[in-house]
Amino acid sequence: MCGLSGEYTFDGRQADLAVVAQMCDAMVARGPDDYGAYAHGSLALGHRRLSIIDLSPHGHQPMVDSDLGLTTAFNGCIYNYKELREELRRAGYAFFSTSDTEVIAKAYHHWGEDCIDHFKGMFAFAIHERDTGRLVLARDRLGIKPLYYSENSDRIRFASSLQALLRAGDVDTGIDPVALHFYMSWHAVVPAPYTILKGIRKLPPATMRVVERDGTSRERTYWDLTATRDPEKAGWSETDWEDAILESLRVAVRRRLVADVPVGVLLSGGLDSSLVVGLLAQEGQTGLNTFSIGFEAVGGEEGDEFKYSDVVAREFGTEHHQIRIGTERMLPALEDAIQAMNEPMVSHDAVAFFLLSQEVSKHVKVVQSGQGADEVFAGYHWYPPLAGVDRDQAVDTYAAAFFDRDHDGMRQAIRPEHLAGSPVSYEYVEAHMKRPGAETAVDAALRLDTQVMLVDDPVKRVDNMTMAWGLEARVPFLDHELVELAAQCPPELKLAHEGKGVLKQAGRRVIPNEVIDRPKGYFPVPALKYLRGPYLDRVREALHAPAARSRGLFNPDYVDHLLANPNAELTPLRGNRLWQLGLLELWLQTHLSGLGGTP
Repeated sequence: MCGLSGEYTFDGRQADLAVVAQMCDAMVARGPDDYGAYAHGSLALGHRRLSIIDLSPHGHQPMVDSDLGLTTAFNGCIYNYKELREELRRAGYAFFSTSDTEVIAKAYHHWGEDCIDHFKGMFAFAIHERDTGRLVLARDRLGIKPLYYSENSDRIRFASSLQALLRAGDVDTGIDPVALHFYMSWHAVVPAPYTILKGIRKLPPATMRVVERDGTSRERTYWDLTATRDPEKAGWSETDWEDAILESLRVAVRRRLVADVPVGVLLSGGLDSSLVVGLLAQEGQTGLNTFSIGFEAVGGEEGDEFKYSDVVAREFGTEHHQIRIGTERMLPALEDAIQAMNEPMVSHDAVAFFLLSQEVSKHVKVVQSGQGADEVFAGYHWYPPLAGVDRDQAVDTYAAAFFDRDHDGMRQAIRPEHLAGSPVSYEYVEAHMKRPGAETAVDAALRLDTQVMLVDDPVKRVDNMTMAWGLEARVPFLDHELVELAAQCPPELKLAHEGKGVLKQAGRRVIPNEVIDRPKGYFPVPALKYLRGPYLDRVREALHAPAARSRGLFNPDYVDHLLANPNAELTPLRGNRLWQLGLLELWLQTHLSGLGGTP
């Protein structure tokens, strides 16, 4: 897990290594262990390293393989790198390191662009061919690792963080009206290639982009999720599905133990993270470090779920760490968490993950997380209403449960000059829901959430908040083979038992029933759900700041209406509409201040 950056010029100029170094300076937290840079004519690469595999200098990046004429910068982990290394060795390749980065380079030399199909893991990488000048950029199937870029007719710059591209300068920081529509309606989910800023885009998941020396480029999607029934599994019983899913998850957890440093677990006490702990224990892991976080109660809402995480910790004898966060730490952490966000994230638990990661990083450098199970196994409340709904009507059912605002609501909130000309969020979801390759409305919604919503909300949040402290988070529920298997599973098995039925039934073989049968919980951060005191003051200050007035995103009457009763308007997902506006302005003021123009 690291941070990469680069510049590739098309106009005959030498690439600017100083600019690449500036981008790396913005990503020190992602890779605190080492810095490297490389320049060759029109290309410059930079890298900040978090040393997880091959801790020696041989794992240094950018990694130059002079014999093959390839230079590689990589962020992530290839979990099957040892198997691929052995296969490539049998094909005649010699290795000078024990790193997965070198495996990527030699796999590319051996299989060309098809190397991507051999990788099991999370990754974003750049490979440069010395002799042709070709640049290859790629991102993993489920977008676990980020890759942002800015480009014009003369060059392309790319980096693991949006902040790095802002640090490099020469970016259009105007607000993209399409991205703003997504943010304000689809609960801050802004799908690739968009970001809230006009001048910065992100490579979509499961995408490889090949850029030639003259600047021409092509993109291809190398993987897609099919949510239909497999005829070969037509005779499977419920027990057969439970067997297969449990074994696939076991393999996914085992794969994510690959490291030259200890691996811990973020343990919320829910089904998903508890299953990860239980399976690790069955794999023979002892003395496992587990971590839970809790906040003070606000408005009668509990701020921790320690009673459930304690059950799992006792059951499996982990070295458990209860992290209690007092109110006095919340407001400073909020500012720091916003600084760590690649893009504005409205979900309250970003701050929880930020504080949790701060404490966890004092003990381990790698953790496994239960993120993704709800999107893969139908754990959310908007899936059951879709059962039996015709695919043509599915978008309305989905939007009623998930969307924060319809297009009329957007007109009420957003000034006309910043409003997209059509309900682009609704149109995007409608097109995705109707796309071939999903058998039912539930299948279509799960595919949408797994490939888009999950990528640009919870997965991005975990990546940003953990990497703010040099902590690598691995997500076994997003092992692509497990995701493919789950997508074939009949939706009624996933919807059973109030959601995630097949996973719950499989989990009974591993973890205590009281953890499985508990009410569904979320990362509780009550102080940001019920805005009052200094949190409300901070939102009011941001929305009334000169920068906010100059930018003019929101209708003043709408802002005043929300501020008059700060906790009155909640979204269908129980988010605070005022917080949504305030967070966006806080993010813009944090990241655009000092760049010129309107911060």
